[in-house]
Amino acid sequence: MGKISAKQLLAYALVVFFIIGAIGNIIAPKTIMDDYARWGYPQWFHFITGFLELAAAILMLRKASRLAGSIIAVGIMSSAIITVVYHSEYSHMIAPSIVLILLIISIYLHRKKLTKES
Repeated sequence: MGKISAKQLLAYALVVFFIIGAIGNIIAPKTIMDDYARWGYPQWFHFITGFLELAAAILMLRKASRLAGSIIAVGIMSSAIITVVYHSEYSHMIAPSIVLILLIISIYLHRKKLTKES
């Protein structure tokens, strides 16, 4: 069994985060539904978020599609940050901001290797 590098570990941690997020958004307990309603999103919008998170996680699993999945994930986290800032819920901005930074680091680390291989 080969060693897992730090950048692979980061990528897999992000995959796990987005799978958990997808499950939470697809199942959407009352607290999540209340958040979406408070932010003015349609009642079904949690499904869109959940399936986008799941798509991002699936794409990030494979090295060949990791960049595409990461770009989708950046869009999701950016949208989350914009939503909570627009509604002045700054305390909700911490987690998506950290994940966004980790995604950018992951993209940089994986993109750098792709350009070296070319």
